[in-house]
Amino acid sequence: MPKVILHVDGTTIEQEVKDNANLVVLAGTRQLPKLKYGCGMGRCTKCTCIVVDGAEGLAPPNWKEEKMLGDKVNEGYRLTCQLTIKEDIEISQENISIPAPKKQSAIQSL
Repeated sequence: MPKVILHVDGTTIEQEVKDNANLVVLAGTRQLPKLKYGCGMGRCTKCTCIVVDGAEGLAPPNWKEEKMLGDKVNEGYRLTCQLTIKEDIEISQENISIPAPKKQSAIQSL
C-alpha cells in the first residue's frame, strides 16, 4: 500500500492508503485527517498542494488542474481531488493560497 506524507498546519501526517486512492475522498470520509479540501471536483482550489516527493508516480496534470492552477502546475502544484495515489507521495498544504479563477460572464467576453 502506498504511503502518503502530508504537511499541513504545522504537523506531518503519515498514512498508508489503498492503491488508487483519492485523497479528497479519504478526507471526506475522515480517513485522512487535516487534508484541506472543498468541492472535490476540481473547481474551488481549496485542496491545492505542492508535491514534495513522488510526482513521478502521478498521472500528468489534467485539464481541470491546468485550468485552475495555470502555470503553477509547472512548479509542482496539484489538486488533491484529481490525484490517484499508486505510489508513495509527499505533499504539502503549508502556506498555499491559490484563489479560484474568476468566472467570465457573457458580457465580459464580448
